[in-house]
Amino acid sequence: MKDKQARAATGEAPVRNTRNTGPGRLLIAVYGVFAISATARAGYQILTKFSEAPLAYLLSAFAALVYVVATVSLAKAGTTWFKVSVAAVLVELLGVLVVGTLSILDSVQFPHETVWSLFGRGYGFIPLLLPILGLVWLYRRRPSAARATAAKAAQ
Repeated sequence: MKDKQARAATGEAPVRNTRNTGPGRLLIAVYGVFAISATARAGYQILTKFSEAPLAYLLSAFAALVYVVATVSLAKAGTTWFKVSVAAVLVELLGVLVVGTLSILDSVQFPHETVWSLFGRGYGFIPLLLPILGLVWLYRRRPSAARATAAKAAQ
């Protein structure tokens, strides 16, 4: 809402959301699949066997939350949603790197795997690749680049 008001006040034309077109749709779909699967997995694990590996299951729940936020923010238009997307994808990358490293160095704390354990090995390393692809996509579709492209097209 603030983005629309700011553009109206300055006379700028609205910028179309280019993050959810083309390959961006596939990226959002993959994030959506991970959001659903990580949420279901974490929910089941927490409800049925939390005492076996509480840290791993809480990290799975956190990963699920990150995937949900990333999915929604990537699909939405506006500068604020862009910033939320960048933050979510950076948190995801940091989580994969930290949890992946800890799951190798301190396997006692991770008797059961999380989405991010061993850098996402249980998921074909997609959890490691996804935030990298997401950051590249976000960089290429950043709001200033979209405005520059729109300005060139208008000339």
